[in-house]
Amino acid sequence: MVTGASGTLGLNILRQLVATNSYKVIAPVRSKSAELATFGEDVQFIDHELSDAIHTAQIFERANPDVIVHAAASGLRPPKGSWFDLMHFNVESTMRLFQMNCRFDHHSRFIYISTGLVYREQGRPLLETDPIETLHPYGASKAASDSMLQAAAAEFKRSLTILRPFAFTGLHDGGERLFPRIVTASATGNTLPMTLGNQVRDFCSVEDIARAVVLTIERKPESMIEKFNLGSGVSVPLRDLVTDVCQKLKLAPKLEFGKVPMHPFEPFHSVADITAAREKLGWTPRQSVARAVWELARQMYPALEMKEPAPGGRTA
Repeated sequence: MVTGASGTLGLNILRQLVATNSYKVIAPVRSKSAELATFGEDVQFIDHELSDAIHTAQIFERANPDVIVHAAASGLRPPKGSWFDLMHFNVESTMRLFQMNCRFDHHSRFIYISTGLVYREQGRPLLETDPIETLHPYGASKAASDSMLQAAAAEFKRSLTILRPFAFTGLHDGGERLFPRIVTASATGNTLPMTLGNQVRDFCSVEDIARAVVLTIERKPESMIEKFNLGSGVSVPLRDLVTDVCQKLKLAPKLEFGKVPMHPFEPFHSVADITAAREKLGWTPRQSVARAVWELARQMYPALEMKEPAPGGRTA
């Protein structure tokens, strides 16, 4: 069972699971979009609102999933609710879903999609053992669930794997996220105000992040609770990354660096140490950010002229 199937990562997880032809996939969704309709009968979609506790229990009892991938979250795409609505959905719905997992005798594996924004900034690549502490609204909501799930898994002896993706882009990216806005600026000729761009970031292809999720599903856990950072592992100033991607694709958006401030609680240095994922999941990124943005741009604006980058590579 995959929640959040209509999101950037959820859609890519579905694509890769279906491609394996090895799983019966169930996806509870608020509404079935045109993108989800392309899966046909390969995915069983169920109309569902995760905040509905009774319906959640009914779905769980009927579906009895072997693996739950909880990728649903609020706060990164519009429409964005209030601060408390964000906390209510990301924390309460997550814990309700895990409660259903504990309620039934069938021991499902629970894979929680957290975020690299949960960490307290360290000024270096972050380890899974680093403190979870942030004032970033989305990061705080995920950190709360992250911590509470670990406590619940220990209490009820349930299998829990926490995946913490850092920044990513690629097919189905959208909303007000960085690279969809850059692609739109390239296609429309409109000016895009940006931050100064000196913050240090770790960007990855969503295709690679989804592949890590599939590897997690296919792998037998070594312990009851496991945690893995997912990212490129490469530290680069955001302005340098954006400039490099645009140069590789021959895009010339009108970017105005320094015109908008950073979010007051956004970390300045957000980079993953991916040693654990590499050694235990056998995962490393394969696709460059430039390639991921090229695929996104082709999806968003098929007529947009740009250069196709070579496949492969971890950085831009």
